[in-house]
Amino acid sequence: MRIEDLLKRSARRFPGKAALVFENKILTYGELDDLSSRFANALLAAGSERGERVIIYLDNSIESVVAIFGTAKANGIFSMVNSMTKASKLSFIVGSLRPRFIVTQTRLLGTCNEAVANAPFVEQIFVSDDFEAGLGPPEPLASRRRSFWRVVEAAVAAELLPPAIDLDLAYVSYTSGSTGVPKGVMMTHQSSVMGAGAMIEYLESRDDDVILSIIPLSFDYGLYQIIMTAMLGATLHLELSFAFPNRIMRKLASEGITTFPLVPTTAAIIVGLKGLGPGSAPTLRCITSTAAPLPPAHSARLQELFPSARIFSNYGLTETIRSTYLPPEELKNRPTSVGKAIPNTEAFIVDAQGQRVGPGVVGELVIRGANLLRGYWQNEEATEKVLRPGIYPWEKTFHTCDLFVADPDGFLYFKGRMDDVIKSRGEKVAPREVEDVLYQLKGVREAAVIGVPDPVQGLAVRAVLALEPDCTLKARDVQVHCARYLEDYMVPSSVEFRGELPKTESGKIRRRELQDEAARGCET
Repeated sequence: MRIEDLLKRSARRFPGKAALVFENKILTYGELDDLSSRFANALLAAGSERGERVIIYLDNSIESVVAIFGTAKANGIFSMVNSMTKASKLSFIVGSLRPRFIVTQTRLLGTCNEAVANAPFVEQIFVSDDFEAGLGPPEPLASRRRSFWRVVEAAVAAELLPPAIDLDLAYVSYTSGSTGVPKGVMMTHQSSVMGAGAMIEYLESRDDDVILSIIPLSFDYGLYQIIMTAMLGATLHLELSFAFPNRIMRKLASEGITTFPLVPTTAAIIVGLKGLGPGSAPTLRCITSTAAPLPPAHSARLQELFPSARIFSNYGLTETIRSTYLPPEELKNRPTSVGKAIPNTEAFIVDAQGQRVGPGVVGELVIRGANLLRGYWQNEEATEKVLRPGIYPWEKTFHTCDLFVADPDGFLYFKGRMDDVIKSRGEKVAPREVEDVLYQLKGVREAAVIGVPDPVQGLAVRAVLALEPDCTLKARDVQVHCARYLEDYMVPSSVEFRGELPKTESGKIRRRELQDEAARGCET
């Protein structure tokens, strides 16, 4: 089964049911199926062929969802690009994928035009809103523009679609690489459907679920809210962002939301909101978190605020969709664990020689299953580093480059990235372990732990914190708190306060950016 088949099936079952709600606009399953077929036929009429790449460079929107399913129906390969992406990175992605079609909006036309100025292979730029009242870029770029909705409305609704199978690529998602060069993660329809099905299984999702997503569709966590919704026949309330937290909190109650996916940075904002009390979202039964382990102090507070909700702490990467989950009933006893492998997937830890290790031994996490990437787009060297032979001659396993340890019951605990480990005073410090303690301090909103070059210690441990507005914590307070819970070599020798920490498009704190900044500061 392919991604678009999920939509078609739900459209047959629930043609008049709300599939997507965005800014008070509602699309039923029948309407979404019809519009995406029209866009598919528009692509085919424009000469799109099997495996054609389509870049979707948009904010969260109805057009994004129509373009995703429409590209899949045309047997194309979509690539969601975050709307905050700058021209240089977009230019790299355009040059890498060589798409003939791009879907964007007026606000982003300037950046888009700059990125495709030297890309004559980009034949058409579909603009989702009224571009004629917009920027009006000079020729010849203007000649490539088309109104997205005019093209869709003019296309035939009947399906004239080419044959396709689930081993075809569904999408390419670009993720930051350790070298600074983005890598295009290739996912097939088979992997996508398997991953969505596994999540539905362990979340016990239902067709009467009402999901509220504030996650960018360019982040696979956001993308899979759409795919899971289509698989279930549920309803998705899609938000532009989390810019107005109080409005989102009110919507949890007013729209009867049952499922709320978030990331740790969102959780940090929610637990710090004033006036939010238990019972404010009575229909909420499921909260999921991924991108990074949820700090125990935050998960405990979320449970207080939303007592009817089961909280699922997940771990995954773009390359695996989702890898592990912690059953909610284990959250109290194992608050720092990310659980065990998702259904139909195996997760295990290996040493430097690739041999499996037992409980209590830190090593690299390896994922085995059908949910894996098929490689990095046009990057065989990077692919070979992470996809390595499995137990059968025909299979590959994914080496995450993440350090984990398992307890005697097989539950997994994230210790840090292999290249994030700080060697201080001859000891190894996992930043995440220190960060979990920092998050226990009242008033700490965001925390990152890095190693700063030191002539005596090798690397000195530094905590970089963003505090709540009314917080008066001092560096000494932070160090005294850490000394209560950590070995002395893990206690930060310096503490830096900032208004906000740098983050990726998916909400992860950019620890490496802070690390590189500290290294440059020591050189000057």
